[in-house]
Amino acid sequence: MKTLKDAKVGENVTVAKLHGEGPVKRRIMDMGITKGVEIHIRKVAPLGDPMELNLRGYELSIRKADAENIEIQ
Repeated sequence: MKTLKDAKVGENVTVAKLHGEGPVKRRIMDMGITKGVEIHIRKVAPLGDPMELNLRGYELSIRKADAENIEIQ
């Protein structure tokens, strides 16, 4: 299983499945990350956390801990 945390800068990935329970999963979905969404990995902070993504026409910063709950293709 490959997660968003494993994606490299410059890659385009598609969300396959969301993991996590209750409020964690809901927060990820509220940010616009749902099954089938295309995400472009724009950049990663020098120390590795957070990572900046482009999706649905906007930029989003997400922590690696949250990125582990997003399975990609």
